Amino acid sequence: MVLVEHYQWKVLDLSWNHFVGSVTSDIHALSSLRVVSFAYNYLNGSLPDHGLCELKNLLELDLSGNMLHGTLPDCLKYLSSLKLLDISSNQFSGILMPSLIANLTSLEYIDFSHNIFEGSFSFSSLSNHIKLEVVRFRGDNDKFEVETEEPIGWIPMFQLEILELSNCNMNRYKGRVLPGFLLHQHQLQEVDMSHNHLEGKFPNWLIENNTNLEVLNLRNNSFTGMLLHRNANMLELDMSGNRMIGTIPDDMQKFFPHIQHLNLSRNSLSGAIPSSLGDLRDLRVLDLSNNELSGEVPKGLFTNISELFFLKLSKNKLQGQVLSGNLSLGKIQELHLDSNCFTGKIANEPRKYNNLMILDIRNNFFTGMIPGWISNTSELSELVVRNNSLEGRFPCGPTLFTFLDISQNSFSGPIPSCLNLQYVKHLHLGSNRFTGSIPNSFRNLTYVLTLDISNNDLSGRIPKFLGELSNLRILLMRKNKFHGSIPKHLCQLYNVSLMDLSDNSLSGSIPNCLKNITGPSYLAFLKRTISWYPMSSSYDYNSVLQRWQPAYVNNQGFETQDEVEFTTKRLFLSYKGGILDYMAGLDFSCNKLTGEIPQQLGFLTQLLALNLSHNHLTGPIPVSFSNLAKIESLDLSSNGLTGKVPSQLIKLTSLSTFNVSRNNLSGRLPEMQAQFGTFTEASYEGNPLLCGPPLMKKCTTTNSQLTNPSDEEEDNDKWYDIDMTFFYGSSGSTYAVFLLGFVALLYINPYWRKWWLDMIEDYMFTCYYFLYDSVSS
Repeated sequence: MVLVEHYQWKVLDLSWNHFVGSVTSDIHALSSLRVVSFAYNYLNGSLPDHGLCELKNLLELDLSGNMLHGTLPDCLKYLSSLKLLDISSNQFSGILMPSLIANLTSLEYIDFSHNIFEGSFSFSSLSNHIKLEVVRFRGDNDKFEVETEEPIGWIPMFQLEILELSNCNMNRYKGRVLPGFLLHQHQLQEVDMSHNHLEGKFPNWLIENNTNLEVLNLRNNSFTGMLLHRNANMLELDMSGNRMIGTIPDDMQKFFPHIQHLNLSRNSLSGAIPSSLGDLRDLRVLDLSNNELSGEVPKGLFTNISELFFLKLSKNKLQGQVLSGNLSLGKIQELHLDSNCFTGKIANEPRKYNNLMILDIRNNFFTGMIPGWISNTSELSELVVRNNSLEGRFPCGPTLFTFLDISQNSFSGPIPSCLNLQYVKHLHLGSNRFTGSIPNSFRNLTYVLTLDISNNDLSGRIPKFLGELSNLRILLMRKNKFHGSIPKHLCQLYNVSLMDLSDNSLSGSIPNCLKNITGPSYLAFLKRTISWYPMSSSYDYNSVLQRWQPAYVNNQGFETQDEVEFTTKRLFLSYKGGILDYMAGLDFSCNKLTGEIPQQLGFLTQLLALNLSHNHLTGPIPVSFSNLAKIESLDLSSNGLTGKVPSQLIKLTSLSTFNVSRNNLSGRLPEMQAQFGTFTEASYEGNPLLCGPPLMKKCTTTNSQLTNPSDEEEDNDKWYDIDMTFFYGSSGSTYAVFLLGFVALLYINPYWRKWWLDMIEDYMFTCYYFLYDSVSS
């Protein structure tokens, strides 16, 4: 505990340490304290009813960045001298009582962000505060609402400079309107009302009334209209995720001449990108993605804006040879041009791409070869050129890729073994024309999470060293020419969740040891921030405690999301991002696998999809498959499986696709209960010995007894597990009945009796002369 003098104030500042435990009630003994900070430690527990509340002289209280929970003590309202109260980033819960803040009329700075409060909080409880400068409420759940319109027409006595009401379900039951009290605010420098689903036209009046406004964040609302008012001080504007239509104003530089961060993504903006954006000389971040923009990209975006380092134009209708000409990217570090209609070649001018770290041009129409500088730059770490018309051999070089996706092009030749893939996490080489075998350099993929080499002309055996890639989560090798058996070394991929070896020429049996694959132990595909571009307005709250706080925290660059394709429920689908942490499937279909299906596959309880179809598998369907509680798609069709369809599979309540057609299965089908009540005849066709609904063939007593034992019998009953006393008794009775019937027939019919006696006589003479001749000789 540190007690120091600071301008005649007594300060206890224990922030940014590793303290644990709770806030002690003994702190009341330090009654002369003016400033207390326990910020960013590991404190937990609830605040005591006595302790802090006795510090009547307290001016600043900062408890942010801990794990404190429970409700706020009502006695805090007696700290009448309090100017700063920051309890953000904790786990405080319950209803935030308006009376608690209403009585603290000396407050200048409030931050209640990132807690789990519930209920409604009326902003009008602050109406009598005359000193308020900063109010921050950032919600983290859907149970907290900020109401600003009750009572109707209330007028604040304060003039805010910072207002953050993000994700607060603002005015949920009042039409989701913009707060009316803002009409009386004229000193605002930062406004963040993102993620509130607010409606109405773009509030140009807010910009007009607050000439000092530097940061305006209205992200993820439902505003319409367009920006129509000039503000020379605006540094950051985020209108992404709204309903803005029309074109981007041609004279944007007149509205916001010094704008640094501009985000208009995820709207319905159309028309061309105005060349005037190239006159925004201070622009650093520009995001116009997910709109309906068309035409060519103005060259001024690349040549005129010397400070631009983040440019995202993804998912529009833009066209032109954007990377082909004499174009310098300046300081641009992240360039996202994906999902447009761009054409042409990538220029081979490395000096113009010196600062590039991320290049994403997927889903376009780029042609030609990849220039050599791609593999020889020191900065580039993520390259995504998926789904273009690029061709030739991929160049070698020392570039340290962490994300490399060149799939769905026409690259040819062997897979380059000279690439520096030491730190690559996601490697996508699928759907090209690569030939040869898997290079030995793949031994070094120690960090790889996704390895996709599917749909090429690769051949040879699957190398054993793939089993040593301990971090591997997704292995896609379908549609190649691999032969030989499935290496048992793949059983060492304990963390793998998707494995697709389909459409090859693999033979032999399915390894029993696949049961060792336990599935992922941690989430690897979550959307992660890799860069953060804070904007600080000129506002600076004067306090003893340091108040460095970026004005805006949504300008983030995210790690490129991984995307793979996998067949499940008979559909070849694309899965992207965080869903890959929950996908689990095994596809060995369309090979030449033999032997029985291992019972051990029933231990892979994490599986959502299992496809063993179109092989030469024999034997029964394992009863252990009833343990696959999460399975949604099970395809065993086109094999040589025998026996019954186990009735225990009825327990698979998540199963939506089931196919055992074209096998040699027999007997009564499981009852049409639960999910099995949804399967049609198509799931069982090509098995002539199956019977029962949904098939038209009914089960008779005979075929039911011979081919389908009762449900009470165990599926592993053997042919010799019968009652021998019953067997001998029934056999003797059958013989006696036959013999008596034959004697009776001879007695009744004299012709048959004479024929029988003559046959016996001839037989006796034949035996006699045979024996006589044998002895005489």
